[in-house]
Amino acid sequence: MTYFNIDKVSYEGPTSTNPFSFKYYNADEKIGDKTMKEHLRFSVAYWHTFTADLSDPFGVGTAQRDWDDLDEMDKAKARVEAIFEFMDKTGIEYFCFHDVDIAPEGKTLAETNANLDIITDLIKEKMDATGKKLLWNTANNFTHERFVHGAATSSHADVFAYTAAKVKKSLEIAKKLDAENFVFWGGREGYESLLNTDMKLELDNLARFFKMAKAYADEIGFTGQFLIEPKPKEPTSHQYDTDVATAHAFLQKYGLEDVFKFNIEANHATLAGHTFQHELRYARDNDMLGSVDANQGHPLLGWDTDEFPSDVYETTLAMYEILKNGGLTPGGLNFDAKPRRTSFAQEDLVLTHIVGMDAFALGLRVAHKMIEDRFFEDIVDNKYASYKEGLGAKIVNDTTSFAELEAHALELGDIDLESDRLEVIKSRINQYILTINNEG
Repeated sequence: MTYFNIDKVSYEGPTSTNPFSFKYYNADEKIGDKTMKEHLRFSVAYWHTFTADLSDPFGVGTAQRDWDDLDEMDKAKARVEAIFEFMDKTGIEYFCFHDVDIAPEGKTLAETNANLDIITDLIKEKMDATGKKLLWNTANNFTHERFVHGAATSSHADVFAYTAAKVKKSLEIAKKLDAENFVFWGGREGYESLLNTDMKLELDNLARFFKMAKAYADEIGFTGQFLIEPKPKEPTSHQYDTDVATAHAFLQKYGLEDVFKFNIEANHATLAGHTFQHELRYARDNDMLGSVDANQGHPLLGWDTDEFPSDVYETTLAMYEILKNGGLTPGGLNFDAKPRRTSFAQEDLVLTHIVGMDAFALGLRVAHKMIEDRFFEDIVDNKYASYKEGLGAKIVNDTTSFAELEAHALELGDIDLESDRLEVIKSRINQYILTINNEG
């Protein structure tokens, strides 16, 4: 059966009016020393693209999908067929999933695992036949009511054990499917109120859980990168991995900083009160940038809207950080994004991915040009020039003291400060975007 009655999406350039074409993403075009495909490493999110029904807290699902009326296991098998056809027609090389995305939960854990075995066998056949790859997988330890008090941070030891069993199985799947990464998203690893929470015990248990996961990965020979995906709130009022800096401090406290890197989601960054670039920069500065969930939030809404990225200003600044990081390998750009509830047609799955791929491709072009021109580098070097020589050099080289600094300050007259001209910098970024946009 064919699920997407379209030709393979091809690059037609910025003047094309064909919605089923790329305007900026030209997979084999070299940007610097890599092709666009190598730089961007796009991935399809199984959950939003093939299992989400576009429901929201105030309305039922609107998505119209060919597999809607099938029973659960037949539906799971149809989705495998659909995602591999989708990747073929969009040229996307990678995909990601939670365990419950690919196979239905059974009445028992053993039944659930049997369902997973059937579907992962089918996925492996498709991967072997097509060359498509698993960017990362994970376990959904947040949807079922058993996780009402958390998973690895649950107040009930039985839930901790059930969580461990699910992650054990997911690590086995990661090994079987050669996943390049494994993500831990603590959907309910947090608290509603400190009034009834032993925060120290919960955080200690979370660290114990991560250490056991790493030990099992080593035991079975899974060598993929472990990733933590920070999020500040929703569903709990406080999540323990609220942002990159907080989660980094957690990893350092428990000696896990060499085991994990971060999977950074744009929408989660803004919910934490940061920019997407801030979270990427912090991770890059600390050698912790692993992978990216490519989406955007809505500026007027205070929850996780998971929109497809279309803001080229944001994708440009994101790609600047990624390029300065040396790329994302073994991570990638996973479209943890869904069509709007009003974009319910099956073909909208293709159209929305084209929008996101083009937005990041244009961002890549602009960011690469800015790095070639040393645009940000020269601005920053000039701003901090006083630390390159004299007393400033002594400060950064740890060869001065308060006494010497005081003596210097006592001799100072007026300090000659320079304007940042931040507005001019933003204007120049606009010029870069518009110039690249017009050049194609």
